[in-house]
Parts: sequence; structure tokens; C-alpha cells
Amino acid sequence: MLHPPWFWRSDGAIPRLLSPLSWLTATITARRVARPGWRAPIPVICCGNVTVGGAGKTTVALDIGQRLVARGRGVHFLLRGYGGTVRGPHRVEANDTAARVGDEALLLAEVAPTWVGADRAASARVAVAADAQVLVMDDGLQNPTLRKDLSLLVVDGASGFGNGRVLPAGPLREPLDKGAARCQAAVVTGADIDLPSSLPVLRAHLVPDPEIQEFVDAKVLAFAGIAVPNKFFTMLRENKLDLVRSVSFPDHHPYSDADIYRLIEMARGATLVTTPKDAVRLPAIMRSKVRVMGVSLAWDTPAMLDAMLDALF
Repeated sequence: MLHPPWFWRSDGAIPRLLSPLSWLTATITARRVARPGWRAPIPVICCGNVTVGGAGKTTVALDIGQRLVARGRGVHFLLRGYGGTVRGPHRVEANDTAARVGDEALLLAEVAPTWVGADRAASARVAVAADAQVLVMDDGLQNPTLRKDLSLLVVDGASGFGNGRVLPAGPLREPLDKGAARCQAAVVTGADIDLPSSLPVLRAHLVPDPEIQEFVDAKVLAFAGIAVPNKFFTMLRENKLDLVRSVSFPDHHPYSDADIYRLIEMARGATLVTTPKDAVRLPAIMRSKVRVMGVSLAWDTPAMLDAMLDALF
């Protein structure tokens, strides 16, 4: 769970006071992204954003990876592995844990080979050597080490861009127009939001996995340690689960046996439910005590996305 400063939501005295530091952040980022990156001999797709916090990049990367796998393409995922200790390049293996490679890496590895490493170019090189045919980056829009062929600006319409200012005055990693200029399209989930008019927009909404229907009107205790836990809790309520209690943990929280026993005690007979990202951080012996409620993307115009992917080959 992220706790953004309250002043990120509006443009008042504090953001204006911090604007010189925002200018410094924007300048440093602009210089960094201007560096020439390595050109891979295969297509590179980046699912990135310009805000801190959860915009749904992993969900988009998973969807695109699954689409390409269905086409018979040799997909390999690249990501930093936030929350893990491995610096990489490291190929995620079956015995890896979230503590080693991060929770997103474990989810991506269920779909296709996945490489963790801060240096995306180094990860790309070993992926190419391992016969990758297309690389899908989860995050990395501001990482200059690897050149991208298709960059998608992932936006959570409900969260938006806050006050529109750059860190630390606001939630942006860089000015919106600068980030959008390096993208070929935006992917917007949830509510509509204003974006640069020159940027094509792909709209999608989150659809819960079918398993959720088993729990309509059932009493559940939901817990989540993601950037915006309320998105998960709201989804459960909207799908008519009887949410007796919701418990938020810090983003990427490493759950212990004691955490789960405490949640069982709090539930008082209700079923424990959580997200896929949280589930991979549960102690193995505790996973059978928790039900997982995942989501997928439903695209308003899937043919538009398919055309962009097809054009890469």
C-alpha cells in the first residue's frame, strides 16, 4: 500500500514550493532517457507509465504476452524485479521466491520465460541468446539502456496523474507530454482521462476471473499488499461478495505464517481472499488457506491492439 502525500492531489502552495526540485527531477530524467540504448535484433515492447505507484503495467504485460504466445511467438519478459534481491540478469526458475525475484516476476514466469535485472539491455542480450523472438518489458519507460519498438503508456483512469506535477511536488516521474512523446499509444483502464491528443488510446477494463462467481454473497475477508489495495476491495464489492473486513498491507509485503494466522482469527469463519501478486508472497504452507481472485483485461477495440502487435513482425 502506497501512501502518497495529500498535496499530490491538488496544486497548492506546497507543490509550488517544491517546483524547483520537480524541475531538477525532470531535467535529470530527460538527460537519462536521451542516452542511446542497445538495439535488439528482435521487437521490444514496453508497458510503462509516468506515475509512481500501481497503474496496472503487469496486467497489461501479461495480456500482451499471452496474445503473442497464442500467435506462436517466443515471448520473453524483462523487468527489474522490484522487491527482490537478485540483481541479474537472472532467468526466473521454478524454485525462485518473491523475496529473490519480486512478485511480478513470478506471475510473468507462469506465461513465458522471464528475466530479472536492473540493466534491461543486459537482460535482453541473454534473452536473445536464449532464442527469444520478442521481448515484453514490464515497466522501463524511463530506462534508456534498451531501445523500444512499441511503447505503451499505461494509465489507471481512476488514479490519473494527480496534480500533474513531477516528483516531489507530484506523482509524475517525468512530465506527461515528455513520456507520451516516446509512446506509440496509451492503454487506459477504468475511467476516461485527458491525454495528449496526438496519442492513440486503447481502452480496457478489468474483468474478474470466473472463480469469483463461487463467492457471490459469501462472507470473505480480503487482504492485499499492493500499491492501491482499495481497487481490489472495490472489485469484490462490485461483484457482490460480502466483504466483512478488508486489511491493507504495505506494497510487496512479505507475509509470514503469523500474518495468516492473525487474518484467520480476524475472519471468524469468513473465507480469506487476496490477489495473485499477494498469493506468490504467501508462505507455501499457508497458500491452501487463501483463495486467489485475479483479473484480466477486456479491450474495447482488441483489433487495434492486435494490429499494433502484428506490425512489429
